[in-house]
This record gives sequence, structure tokens and C-alpha cells, in this order.
Amino acid sequence: MPCLVDPFRFSRSIPIRDEALSEKGINLRIGFDFHEYIRITQTTPTKSPTGPTFVPDLSPIAPGNGYWIMGVDRENAVAILAAQRLYDLSGSNLADHFQSLQAFYADPIVHADRHSRCICRAPSAKTITGKVAYHGDYWIREELRGQGLSAIIARVAHGLSFAMWAPDFLCALVEQWALDKGLVSQYACAHYEADVSIMMEEEGEIKDYMYWLIWRTGEELRNDWLQRKRDHLTPQCH
Repeated sequence: MPCLVDPFRFSRSIPIRDEALSEKGINLRIGFDFHEYIRITQTTPTKSPTGPTFVPDLSPIAPGNGYWIMGVDRENAVAILAAQRLYDLSGSNLADHFQSLQAFYADPIVHADRHSRCICRAPSAKTITGKVAYHGDYWIREELRGQGLSAIIARVAHGLSFAMWAPDFLCALVEQWALDKGLVSQYACAHYEADVSIMMEEEGEIKDYMYWLIWRTGEELRNDWLQRKRDHLTPQCH
């Protein structure tokens, strides 16, 4: 499948046009330099620290295997951030990738602290294999939440991931509140299972986070893509 954008041509970032976001005064950019992404996240007020999955010094992302999205408002202030990367799990599966900590660190022995561990009990995680697009580090500025932006960003990100990689699966980890607030339906992920437990040390305190695994299949992404193309080509009557 031809790639929508060629990441090797862009060392920093390029604009993306989305009418729904433009109407809200938000402009999007897609970037490929994760050192730049970390610099942006570290200087964005109220944004929690980015996990090791998208920190290039801990988990390098090869050119073409990752991108990030940034939305800025009319004052050019950061309003939206999200990151995506591709895992090659041809000889493995997502459950093993999580539990080995290789989903988070290139070399867990070197970079993970002694308390770090992941237990993945989501049954379907063992069937998620091949080319797996992982979406994470999602953040929307507080006053912009509850306005349907998650659905728009999911549409953009899923479309980009399909166009660039045509993955076998697309997945993410979310906390319970995301299901309670209906955000998972906005993310357009029809499948979700508990539970994935991640323990790590943060600022001297050991924390254990519980997540749900959410995902879409490559066939679902492809059908969504084809439907959008059909809708775009269908004449609109007014």
C-alpha cells in the first residue's frame, strides 16, 4: 500500500488539514522526530510525563515506524498531543511484548528499574500479532475536553496509521474512566478487554496502574478507510 506521507522527507513536522478541527480553531501537525516531541511535551503545562514507549533514549523508534500529532490553537498554544508507533510482532504477540517490557524499553535490563513489571491478562492479547500499531500518550487541554475532539483525533490517527503501515492490528491501553465516560467508543475501537497491570517507580513511589486493552483489526481499519473514500466520492445533495 502506498504511504500517505514519506517520513524520510520530513525531519520535523508537516501540517495536516482537518475541517472539523479547523472550525474549532485547531490546526494539526504530524511529526517524526521524537526528540522534538519530548521537548514539546516537557514544556506543555498540565501534560503528564511521557512514558518510556515514546522516549527515544529509552525506546528508539526507527524512521518510518512512528509519528506524533500536535494540535495548536489560534494563539499557537499546544492543545492536543498524541503519539503512535509500529511494533513488528511477527514472531511474538502483544501479551509477550508487554510482559517482557520490550513494549516500553529497547533494553529492559538496562533501562527498567527493579520494580518495573507488566502482567497482561487480556485473553486476546496473545492473538494480536504481526504489524501492530500502538497509539498512546494522548492528551487534550482541559478546557477543550468533552467537545468530541477524541473522535476526530482517532479518525485522523487511525487513517494515518492505516495509510502508512496497513497494520494487522491497532491498539492502545486506557484506564477505567475512559470506558466510563464513553471515550472508547469515540476512539472507534470495537474490542476491549481487562486487564493489563503495569507497575513502575515514579519519584520514589511504586505505583501499579490498571488498564484495559482496546483494539481494532486491520480489516476493520481497511473497511473504515474504504467507507470514507466512498463517502467522499458520493455527491452531496442540498
